[in-house]
Amino acid sequence: MNSRINSRTNQTMTPPTVVEVAPRVKPPSLPAKLARQLARNPEWFTVALIAVTCLIVGAINPRFFQLATLFDLLHSATTTSLFALGTLVVLASGGIDVSFTAIAALTMYGITKAVFAWWPDAPFALIVVTGALGGTMLGVVNGVLVHRLKAPSLIVTIGTQYLYRGLLLTFIGTTFFMNIPHSMDRFGRIPLFFYHTADGLRAVLPVSVLALVAAAVLTWWLLNRTMMGRGVYAMGGSLAIAERLGYNLRAIHLFVFGYTGLLAGIAGILHVSNNRLANPFDLVGSELDVIAAVILGGARITGGTGTVGGTLLGVALVTLINSVLILTGVPSTWQKVIIGAFILIAGTLFALQRKS
Repeated sequence: MNSRINSRTNQTMTPPTVVEVAPRVKPPSLPAKLARQLARNPEWFTVALIAVTCLIVGAINPRFFQLATLFDLLHSATTTSLFALGTLVVLASGGIDVSFTAIAALTMYGITKAVFAWWPDAPFALIVVTGALGGTMLGVVNGVLVHRLKAPSLIVTIGTQYLYRGLLLTFIGTTFFMNIPHSMDRFGRIPLFFYHTADGLRAVLPVSVLALVAAAVLTWWLLNRTMMGRGVYAMGGSLAIAERLGYNLRAIHLFVFGYTGLLAGIAGILHVSNNRLANPFDLVGSELDVIAAVILGGARITGGTGTVGGTLLGVALVTLINSVLILTGVPSTWQKVIIGAFILIAGTLFALQRKS
């Protein structure tokens, strides 16, 4: 009898089971999903800008949609792309280099003038190798100074930019040099592909585009398939963490700036060959366009990110704006305004990426 009373008492005193209902999460809206996706993959933003620009220019001037326009864009983008691939490596490591145009100018003008004076029949391959070695040496100087001085790479490369340009203008020359070596002149005239347009003009795709393809493949392999590439991204993410992980920071500094100088030296030689003119004032002021292209391609100015594909897309967008908008009647002064607006939008995407 007592057991029955106790069991009833326990049943009456047992609190009822509370079932917690999870709050219903509201699914994100379509604009929020799109913004998040663009933040994770900023290259798609660049692709969208390229597509919109092409559609607008093509609607205003239908002559834009022809193969000759693509050939002209590739010709214009070759030098910028080589610069941008080197800049990508430096930015990924957390640094910045603004001396690559000075390296290219010093290399292309000095080597062109020296080869024509002493060996005008020198083979083109030897000239390219000499330009690559000269550019690498000048780039390594940047790397040594950045590592030894522990100074911001922007300050160091501004100084070396003025130094290299000063050496060029003081000791080598300031005049246009049209008598380039014969092999460089012949290389600049070799077409990789050509055809005749409906207007009877000859549209040519220069063979120098192959150098761009080779540089893009090499840069991708170095950044994604080698220990040095992992070290570059690690140092760009956090210098202290990269050092604790055992990466040789001195070697990485020498590599990133030396590689940038190598591509700048090659770009300078190809620039002279394609234009058949050595001008010490060429390429001045194009540093910001190159850096803008890399940023529009998805690389952060703080380092640790960036892809070869995104960089080439950024170059395509900047080249498109600088070369084609004139067909629509847009004044050249507005080109910088448009690029600046695009960079601000890209910066907003990066801020969304950090919050997500």
